[in-house]
Amino acid sequence: MNTVSLIASIVLGITFVVAGGAKLAAGPAWPVHVAALGAPALTAPVLPWVELSVGAALIAQLFEPVAAIVAIALILTFTALIARRLSQGRRPVCACFGAWSAKPIGRGHLVRNAVMLALGVLALLG
Repeated sequence: MNTVSLIASIVLGITFVVAGGAKLAAGPAWPVHVAALGAPALTAPVLPWVELSVGAALIAQLFEPVAAIVAIALILTFTALIARRLSQGRRPVCACFGAWSAKPIGRGHLVRNAVMLALGVLALLG
């Protein structure tokens, strides 16, 4: 793995770990935000643990390239969900990073996800 791919993998891994941990720390508010975004109810209890696992694998360079592929798939899914809500004129609270991001979704969320997607691709190419 080259240096750029390694850095991208670690940065993306940290992002996923922070997101998963923040969702767990949000407690009962997290399932409410998931419902408002229109994600399946099963997402609430499972997603934080998936994010923590994927993030840890990216940081530790375990299960490559699978970890990068899963990260990319998650980012694409999140982006599609946000884009769909925006296209419907709905702007629920994202809570992508728990209480740290408890503001309505907008184009900035799509830009942020594009940056994360680029990190995922760089990590995959390593």
